[in-house]
Amino acid sequence: MVSIPEYYEGKNVLLTGVTGFMGKVLLEKLLRSCPKVNAVYALVRHKAGLTPEARIEEITNCKLFDRLRDEQPDFRAKIIVITSDLTQPELDLSEPIKEKLRECINIIFHCAATVRFNETLRDAVKLNVTATQQLLFLAQQMKNLEVFMHVSTAYAYCNRKQIEEVVYPPPVDPKKLIDCLEWMDDGLVNDITPKLIGDRPNTYTFTKALAEYVVQQEGAKLNTAIIRPSIVGASWKEPFPGWIDNFNGPSGLFIAAGKGILRTMRASNDALADLVPVDVVVNATLAAAWYSGVNRPRNVMVYNCTTGGTNPFHWGEVGDLINLNFTLIPLENSLMHPNLSFQSNPLLCRCWTTVNHTVPAFLLDLLLRLTGHKPWMMKTITRLHRAMMLLEYFTSKTWIWNTENVTMLMNQLNPQDKKTFNFDVRQLHWAEYMENYCMGTKKYVLNEEMSGLPAARKHLNKLRNIRYGFNTVLVILIWRIFIARSQMARNIWYFVVSLCYKFLSYFRASSTMRY
Repeated sequence: MVSIPEYYEGKNVLLTGVTGFMGKVLLEKLLRSCPKVNAVYALVRHKAGLTPEARIEEITNCKLFDRLRDEQPDFRAKIIVITSDLTQPELDLSEPIKEKLRECINIIFHCAATVRFNETLRDAVKLNVTATQQLLFLAQQMKNLEVFMHVSTAYAYCNRKQIEEVVYPPPVDPKKLIDCLEWMDDGLVNDITPKLIGDRPNTYTFTKALAEYVVQQEGAKLNTAIIRPSIVGASWKEPFPGWIDNFNGPSGLFIAAGKGILRTMRASNDALADLVPVDVVVNATLAAAWYSGVNRPRNVMVYNCTTGGTNPFHWGEVGDLINLNFTLIPLENSLMHPNLSFQSNPLLCRCWTTVNHTVPAFLLDLLLRLTGHKPWMMKTITRLHRAMMLLEYFTSKTWIWNTENVTMLMNQLNPQDKKTFNFDVRQLHWAEYMENYCMGTKKYVLNEEMSGLPAARKHLNKLRNIRYGFNTVLVILIWRIFIARSQMARNIWYFVVSLCYKFLSYFRASSTMRY
């Protein structure tokens, strides 16, 4: 078979979600590792006063593209920006643009989706389901289309314990749901949402399951494939280790733990933390499109891009490595020494959350008010708790994913493609990956310079000494007020104090003699 770069040679690629985390990495990898690709048509909408062209310019000027910029200075000419809003009818594309796409597009990568877990059902359906349906309608009219690649999630069927590489029957008929949402008001939609999503935790996983069914049904006459990544994290190797540019998913919680704000979280230490590096997902996606394009399988190919079954990594290990790495490479202006712990018991977790989060936040805000400053800590803690509640479903359970198709795909690659498009997570060393991940949040998300590391370490040592001093004073006060009322307790107290005094006296005498 032709190699992956050879397959993409001369091809025109349509890419949605290019401004998202995975979309950026896919664009960079495609242009860098398949340099003879003809063009990438990027569907981008206006946002925050920026034109689609300005948004692409901003993306391609970021550090992620430094390596590509060095190797291919003229890469920007291959990116053709198409103004489009996937939530609008006909994708908000003019007829001339649609006609151009019908004529030239060979491969579609559909990465666009709302990844907000607490999105309203109407908005989640609009972007995750209806937009996918509209894009498939356009794909059916494309004369030279070879592959339609859909990016889903491994948690689309999280209501199942074991998940095979197949498209399961949908919880509801997507077409009927879309029709109903057209006449329902927002209040009614919000009322029926819990009943519709059933035992799924949020609208995101619910609508991604519907989107997969739409791909299977509407793409029956197309050559389609679905990739399901689990929890996508920072890059493993490409274009360089530890690249991350957002607070989404686990990254925001890692930063909060590094700052000393997040100290207790609901999670099972023994549950699998199915983290998967973004470059692993991108490599597998490009390889999956290549395989479908070359072999033309009869049925839709589904790939569970996960790590738990082949290279297990548990949440308890995640917490230990976060505490270790943010102690060695601390974040600037931390509020407390990093000390994240997980609690599987809901009641204990709530108690520790109150002690470690709510009470300190209240006291800090009170101090800020008394000193004439604007309080902010309680607001931050409230937002943090909301994020924790959205993620605790995934940090407290373990799933079993079948990955036979991923293994098959890996075995189909020639030796050079296995190196260039590596997605073999058996080679992933978690301690090294987490070190780079934590470093990446410091350098690329918070934009902290490594030259400030000595000052950050000094600040962290000061916080540690303050904590030790506070704990010592607290123990003494508790002992004196509540325990030292009995004669026996007082005797123990005086014995400990005299022992400490003798030890200090001996230490002083020994030092004098040596002098």
